[in-house]
Amino acid sequence: MLFPTLAFHAFFIVVFTLNWLMRRAGEWRHIMLLLASWIFYGAWDGRFVLLLIASAVLNWGVGRLVLADRARARGWLIAGVLANLALLGFFKYYGFFATELRDLLGALNIPVEIRVFDIILPVGISFFTFQGISYIVDVWKGRSEPARLLELTFLMSFFPHLVAGPIVRPGHILPQLRTRPWLSRGAAATSLVLILWGVVKKAVIANELAIHLVDPVFNDPQSHSAADLVLAAYGYAIQIYCDFSAYSDMAIGLAGLLGFRFPHNFDQPYRATSLQDFWRRWHISLSSWLRDYLYIAVFGGSRQVMWRTCVALFMTMVLGGLWHGASINFVIWGALHGAVLVGERLWKMLRPESLPAIPGWIGWLLTFHLVTVAWVFFRCAQFGDATAFLGRIAQGASGNFIASPWTVGMILLGLACQFGPPDAIQRLGRLLRGAPFWVVGLLGTLALLVVEGLRGGGVAPFIYFQF
Repeated sequence: MLFPTLAFHAFFIVVFTLNWLMRRAGEWRHIMLLLASWIFYGAWDGRFVLLLIASAVLNWGVGRLVLADRARARGWLIAGVLANLALLGFFKYYGFFATELRDLLGALNIPVEIRVFDIILPVGISFFTFQGISYIVDVWKGRSEPARLLELTFLMSFFPHLVAGPIVRPGHILPQLRTRPWLSRGAAATSLVLILWGVVKKAVIANELAIHLVDPVFNDPQSHSAADLVLAAYGYAIQIYCDFSAYSDMAIGLAGLLGFRFPHNFDQPYRATSLQDFWRRWHISLSSWLRDYLYIAVFGGSRQVMWRTCVALFMTMVLGGLWHGASINFVIWGALHGAVLVGERLWKMLRPESLPAIPGWIGWLLTFHLVTVAWVFFRCAQFGDATAFLGRIAQGASGNFIASPWTVGMILLGLACQFGPPDAIQRLGRLLRGAPFWVVGLLGTLALLVVEGLRGGGVAPFIYFQF
């Protein structure tokens, strides 16, 4: 089930109605929402609901062992983290590493039989695995109270954020499960605006760019001119932002209508004036997860000598790239970000005081284009595809030109969104807060009709469903 579809709208209306009819029902409301989440997830492949339940039971059990056996708590924690990573690694990385190892042994004439299975990747496994790791680490560190099995299963399964985030920490959602839900007119209005804006970004901007520019050019770059390739690179930068932030907006809005508050996940990332600033604005729940549970907890963070800090920063970004999938291009994407982040840190430390700081507009221009070039590796399936793509741009190659004023307009619209008021959604929500219900309903219906008229046939899956 995809958010901006009729099937999901009907599903959510039923869940929304039951949620508020059962607002005083305590755990029965949680059970209803949990069953609804399993129906939502099972619409892709019902077998993986069992995997989701097993992951929740695993992390709940590890959390109890960590608290009950303090003498061996660290050992139980490590075992739990490794079990989570093994689960993620089997489904997401086994095929890649088995194929690479088989090819390597074949090249060395070593007769070892390695079976490569055709493994289906469960949707959202990276997100619910990271939430499970967050839980057992936070329980061990005392940052979160232990959850009951129902609560943890709900945290990991709740359908708004299940398949593509945001990554919700246990300390954020568990207290909300233990209080009666509420929904003010202002919260409802802001949630509706978030959902509608998410639908516009996904169904209009992202889909139009994907269908009419990005996919045709990236699928056959050799047939297109350098100008088309440049615009397709810009188009993909806008597409992935609009696609992913749209999911986050809708997830936050849908959860808000059910009485839950999710953390903000995007903050106009393309207005960043440095790469460090970009990662404070892009996929905030993942970047903060990598900071807290990898950069600081595993690599030691910035409280060490500079060279170790630089290695920690670089390795965090490389592993962050690998988190997206088993591909050398994702590793390169992470390494590019890591290398630039290290360079920024060293420049900040070593820059002579007599040298003036880089003007903000130059910082923005450099950052946006560094991010856009890195997105080419992220989008292309093979390393050679990415280098060929960038090579044709450098050569000023001639070829087809399919970019239209409409697609260029979509790029400019997506970029313009980065420089509006940061609290525009909240402002509009406050404006609609006092409007009669029928006015809000009419405006929402008109907005959906306009979106339906503008978008092409069908809605493509969200890009981050593959991660």
